Amino acid sequence: MILRTVARAAALTAIATIGSLTLSACGSGISGGGGQTNYVSGADDISTVAKSDRSPVGSIEGETLKGKHLDVRDLRGKVVVINIWGSWCPPCRAEAPYFNKVAKEMKSKGVEFVGINTRDSGKRLPRAFEKEYGVSYESLYDPTGKLILSGFPKGTVSIQGVPATVILDKEGKIAARTFGGVDGTKLHKMIDPVVAEK
Repeated sequence: MILRTVARAAALTAIATIGSLTLSACGSGISGGGGQTNYVSGADDISTVAKSDRSPVGSIEGETLKGKHLDVRDLRGKVVVINIWGSWCPPCRAEAPYFNKVAKEMKSKGVEFVGINTRDSGKRLPRAFEKEYGVSYESLYDPTGKLILSGFPKGTVSIQGVPATVILDKEGKIAARTFGGVDGTKLHKMIDPVVAEK
């Protein structure tokens, strides 16, 4: 009886530990370490950067889930919304309909959406994810997080902080970011001020 109770307690502890690790890996706000980021935290966990203090992203290019080549530098002159996601991530599934809706709404205002799919070991599940949610924009395939680690300045995002959303201004510089799932209202709070900039 005592052994059974001890075994049950050990199993529950293991389950709780695994559950907390899974949640923190999927929705944590952990950024990629130090670095001078110039972020100012605001409402709704949105961090912004003053126009004069913004940093450009590095090279974010590669093959999309649909097999096309995409280079974010080709989108200069437009506001770019980058969503880092994985098909295995519950908050990513929850936010997907909002991303698709806002992407369609903002297309005529010169806003482009780009996904970066990460930590999926193959393209089958993320392609099924895009089909299920009717995703209308391209997603770069980045299973190891190489693009995330090399494309963003240190301290901006992390392969552990999924989902994450980064807004680039028309010059390809980081204007805002947030970690965790978003809805349409939060997306507009991030995008609209950058679109309105002169």
